Amino acid sequence: MPDMSASASLAMTHLVSFAKEVDEDKVTPGVLGFIVFAAMALAVWALMKSMSRHMNRVDFTQVPDPKAEQREQSPADADTKAAEAEPSSQGAKKQG
Repeated sequence: MPDMSASASLAMTHLVSFAKEVDEDKVTPGVLGFIVFAAMALAVWALMKSMSRHMNRVDFTQVPDPKAEQREQSPADADTKAAEAEPSSQGAKKQG
């Protein structure tokens, strides 16, 4: 089995040289940025959970509007009522 300390030291030398190449004047978010991001992620998660809970409580069965039904049936009702009010000639013959 090869010695892991040699490969670990080689990796560390590459990481150290990479760290020296990073611009020191460059601004990075750092720990504070991570904390703010994590807090926002937790807030979004809590809001989504709350919204899901509220949406499950909503009853989506829609009660039909009686005024809309009355408007839809009124032209048909007028034709039916007119037909019932006028006796047809066949109906008069059957009765008499």
